Amino acid sequence: MLGGIKMTDQEERLMKETKRAEERAAEKNEQLARDQARREDTLARDQARRKDTLAREQAIKRDQKEKETKESEERAAKENEQLVRDQARREDTLARDQARRKNILDRN
Repeated sequence: MLGGIKMTDQEERLMKETKRAEERAAEKNEQLARDQARREDTLARDQARRKDTLAREQAIKRDQKEKETKESEERAAKENEQLVRDQARREDTLARDQARRKNILDRN
């Protein structure tokens, strides 16, 4: 009964079917909303992962560049030290040769 008026079986079935249809539509909308939220969450996680990966790759490249720069500076410093040692050795050899020549000339 609805408001004191008795409904027929057909009307009751129609109301129940309408109510079930409305419930199914509401469930479908809720499922769609959950699916959309899941997709957005997945997208956000994927974007965060890509951002993290990019940051790590950039850090690796930066560290590698710093390492290469340091190695290059160290190599240049060692080369410079070797040049200084070679120059000192040549000057020493020249000085000894000049001293020998002078010593030979002084004897004669």
